[in-house]
Amino acid sequence: MSKMVHEFNDIIRKLRKDLFGKGPEKIHTVFVENMAVSTLYGNLTPTEQFISRTEDGKEMVHSARTKMIQDVYAEGTPEGMEELVGATLLHLFSDIKVEENMAISVFVFDKNIIDS
Repeated sequence: MSKMVHEFNDIIRKLRKDLFGKGPEKIHTVFVENMAVSTLYGNLTPTEQFISRTEDGKEMVHSARTKMIQDVYAEGTPEGMEELVGATLLHLFSDIKVEENMAISVFVFDKNIIDS
């Protein structure tokens, strides 16, 4: 794994740990042109896992997780992310599959990312 990918994953992990009290156990990120595509595994806290045992609970966890991430990135890009990739974050698309405890985030930047 390149140093840039490792540092990018650390930024994501720290933000989510600070926000939810638990960061993902594993993150796999690839840079494709002007995007960073991150797959995150092992996201849910024990409380969220308990809540998501029912359909209503799954929906509540999905909605809360998705909305919170979107709101955080709307307020500002995490410290160091844009400097690391040398581009400005334009959009974040994010979703979580509660049953699989897996999330995906697609970060769209204003120019191609060069992973050196």
